[in-house]
Order: sequence, then C-alpha cells, then structure tokens
Amino acid sequence: MSKKETKGSSKKNSQLVLRLDKDERDAFVELCKELDTSAAREIRRFIRSFMKEHEES
Repeated sequence: MSKKETKGSSKKNSQLVLRLDKDERDAFVELCKELDTSAAREIRRFIRSFMKEHEES
C-alpha cells in the first residue's frame, strides 16, 4: 500500500457543527494550546470516550 493510500484510510470525512459561547470556546482553545493539543483532537477523544462509556454490552 502506498503512503498516499495509507494516509487516506484514516482521513476524516464528516463534520459536526455546534454553537457555544465565544468566551467558553476561546478559553477551551487556549487551554488546548497550553496542553499542546488541539480542540478537535480533544472533542474527538471525548466523543470516543462517551460512546465507549454508553455502549451496550
């Protein structure tokens, strides 16, 4: 498998749009920067954790 094919297999292909308070959003993004991560990465991590926590046995 070529490098291009490998990279494409993990490519994100959907978006989730949400509205939140600007100050809250700015504080979250700033905290993510301080922790050397991204807001998107942390939201994806939360979603995966939430889904795992609530999956049916």
